[in-house]
Amino acid sequence: MMTPDGLQHRSQLLQAIRCFFLENSYIEVDTPQRLPVVIPESNLIPFMSEGCFLQTSPELCMKRLLARGCERIFQICHCFRKEEHGRLHQSEFTMLEWYHRGSDYFDLMRQCEELFCFLAAQCAAMPGVVDDSTIRWNGTTVSLAAPWDRLTVADAFEQYAGVSVKEALLTDMFDELLVTEIEPHLGNEHPVFLYEYPVERALLARRSAQNPTVAERFELYVAGLELANGFSELVDPQEQQSRFMEEIAQIRLTREQKTELPRLFLEEIGKIDASAGIALGVDRLCMLFMGVTDIAMVLPFSFEEL
Repeated sequence: MMTPDGLQHRSQLLQAIRCFFLENSYIEVDTPQRLPVVIPESNLIPFMSEGCFLQTSPELCMKRLLARGCERIFQICHCFRKEEHGRLHQSEFTMLEWYHRGSDYFDLMRQCEELFCFLAAQCAAMPGVVDDSTIRWNGTTVSLAAPWDRLTVADAFEQYAGVSVKEALLTDMFDELLVTEIEPHLGNEHPVFLYEYPVERALLARRSAQNPTVAERFELYVAGLELANGFSELVDPQEQQSRFMEEIAQIRLTREQKTELPRLFLEEIGKIDASAGIALGVDRLCMLFMGVTDIAMVLPFSFEEL
C-alpha cells in the first residue's frame, strides 16, 4: 500500500501527463472498458465480464474515434490482462495511450523525448529525478537529453543474442531471447527505441515501405525497463483482417475463448489515413520517477492487499 507521499507523487505525475497533452492540443477521451469484442491477440488473455470482455487496451475504441474525425486524442485508463503478475506486472494496470492523425512512428519517438523531459521538469522533487534531463532507477543513471538512441531489432539480436531474427522466429525463441538476452542491455545510458520489429510481432502496425518483412513498430526502454509500444498504424482493412484471422486461429488452438473479428473496427479503420499511436505503462512510469523496483509500490492497492 502506498504512503501519502507516494500517492502525492503519483497524482503529480498523472496531472503532469495531462498537462503535456492538453498543452499540445490533444483531446482527453474516456472510452468503455467493457466490450463485446476485443482485438484478437494470441499473446494476451482478456478477463470476461458477464459475457463481455474487460479491455486489454483502449486501442480499438480510440482508433474508431480517429476514423470519425478526431485528430489528436489521449486517454489514461485501467486495462486488464489475465495471467500477468509479478514485480513488473499486475493484472489490472493503468495505461496511457495517444493517437495522432498525419504522423508516423518517428513522430512518436520525438514526442516521447519531449514528454519525458517535460515530466522530469514538472516532477523534479520525485525520488527518481536527478534533474530535468536525468533520472536514476535501479542504480542506473540515465540521461534524457535528446536525441535518444535507436536500435533495430535485427541489430539487437545479432549484437546481444548472437542469432538472427529469422532464426529466433523459426525456433520460437524470439520472445525469450528478447527478454533474457537483449532487454537488460537497453537504455542504460540514454533511453533506447528498439524498432523495426518483424511483421510477425506487429499485429496492428504498418509494414515498412523500405523493407516489407518488418513493421514500423518500436518499444521504448529505460534502464532495461520496457515502458511503451508505438507504431505507425495499419489502416488497410483487408491486411488487418488477414492478420486477425491468423491470430484467431492461434487462439482457438491454444485456449477456449469466445473469439471473433471486430467487424465495426475493420469497417472504420480505412477512413483513418496515415496515423500513429502508442501505449505507455503509467505504473512503470511511476516506478521510474519514484525510484522503486516493484510495481506494487506505486499502486494505491495491489491485488494482494484487497
